[in-house]
Amino acid sequence: MNNFVGTWKLLSFEEIQPDGSINRPYGQDPVGRLIYDASGHMAVQIMRRDRQLLSSDDPQQAPPEEIKTAVEGFTAFFGTYEIDEAEKTVTHHVEGHVFPNSVGRDLKRRFEFSRDRLTLKPSDNRTLVWQRIAGS
Repeated sequence: MNNFVGTWKLLSFEEIQPDGSINRPYGQDPVGRLIYDASGHMAVQIMRRDRQLLSSDDPQQAPPEEIKTAVEGFTAFFGTYEIDEAEKTVTHHVEGHVFPNSVGRDLKRRFEFSRDRLTLKPSDNRTLVWQRIAGS
C-alpha cells in the first residue's frame, strides 16, 4: 500500500545553518498542503502565514517590491512522484513550479513515516514535517 496517498498539512519547515542555528524560511507558523494521489500525481503549496497584504487588490497595480515580498513567502509546484522504498526516497518530477528554473527537474527527498506524520528531507540541513489530514 502507498503510505503517501492523501492530503498532508505542514507542521514545520526548518533549515539548520552551518553555525547550528535554526532558520524557518516560511516563519514560525507556516501553512502548507501536500497532496499525493494514487495515480502518481502530487502537488504542494507552502507559504508564510504572516505575509503582508498588497497595497492594491489588483496585483497589476501593486509595487514591484510588494510583489517580490509576497512571492518570496510562497512556493508551489506540481508533477508526478516515484517512491524508492529501498532508498527511503520519494522523487518529485516537477511539471510546474513557481520558480521557473525548477520546471523539468527531479527533486529527491528522503522520507520517514511515524504514525500520522511524514518527514521529508530535501537535504541534510532542511526538514519538513507533515501531518496527514485525509486519505489512507
